[in-house]
Amino acid sequence: MKRKIGNSDLEVNSIGLGCMGLSAFYGKPVEESEGISLTHEAIERGVDHFDTAEMYGPHTNETLLGKALNRRRDKVVLATKFGIVAPAHTGSKGALDGSAKNCRRAVEGSLKRLQTDHIDLYYLHRLDPDTPIEETVGAMAELVKEGKVRAIGLSEVSADTLRRAAKIHPIAAVQSEYSIFTRAIENTLFPALEDLNTSLVAYSPLGRGMLAGAYQGGKRPAADDWRSLSLPRFEGENFDANRMLAAEVIALAGQKGVSASQMALAWVLAQSDRVVTIPGTTKLANLEANLGAYDVNLTTEDLEHLAPLAEQVAGTRYSDFGMKLVDA
Repeated sequence: MKRKIGNSDLEVNSIGLGCMGLSAFYGKPVEESEGISLTHEAIERGVDHFDTAEMYGPHTNETLLGKALNRRRDKVVLATKFGIVAPAHTGSKGALDGSAKNCRRAVEGSLKRLQTDHIDLYYLHRLDPDTPIEETVGAMAELVKEGKVRAIGLSEVSADTLRRAAKIHPIAAVQSEYSIFTRAIENTLFPALEDLNTSLVAYSPLGRGMLAGAYQGGKRPAADDWRSLSLPRFEGENFDANRMLAAEVIALAGQKGVSASQMALAWVLAQSDRVVTIPGTTKLANLEANLGAYDVNLTTEDLEHLAPLAEQVAGTRYSDFGMKLVDA
């Protein structure tokens, strides 16, 4: 189960917990006590990699994790991100700032909210087109020297950006969406990961719930859920087409006697020992089901059956604006 994160001294179980959905984007946030309880239950079940970001909330997700982990800090690898500046600082949603000044401001805030003296894995959340990656990574490297950060990561960057960044400081991980439905980085980013001994931290490995079977039987995301508001794959005919594709995964999982989420996670982990993943959930039952993926063995025939699905997915994974911020 354990996998090393790139060239760092960090080692985690290969299924972690993406914490964004506890506090933001997927409808009403959970009560803080519920989020803390789920975090504790996850640790009891062996989850040791927790991922958050400054802009989740904003700030409320880091605050929740700080309360949840303050007496369990030595049991986990804690990752957070900066670079998408919260509205409280800019007056506008989603402003990008990868400057050295903002890096310093952000890390101090994250350390305080997370109630810790160090962040294990610190990411640039999205590339700032107005700040050279060399400047951003240089500022992050200073945090490593100071002991405030153990390892550096980047999120949704291109292979070229990764290679430029790695000349300044080793990059332990790149975080990107990766699933049975989302595979474009295999031909672009994967070679650079291999060359640089950098891990992939795969987020949304369940296709934002689609691959877990959450939207079968006519179910749709709630009206206040980000998926129904901003993501093309969840719109109109795209949604219907993708739900039919997900049914193929569900059917294959049923034949093997496992859940669809277990099938989807097992697929991600089977692609490379360089991959770890951070599925998100707000429910203990889903968390337990996800961890059951460790016991799923996919055959060559299973992998061949699932391979063509990504090319058939309808719609981009983000809006036009969002797509400009990935593979950057």
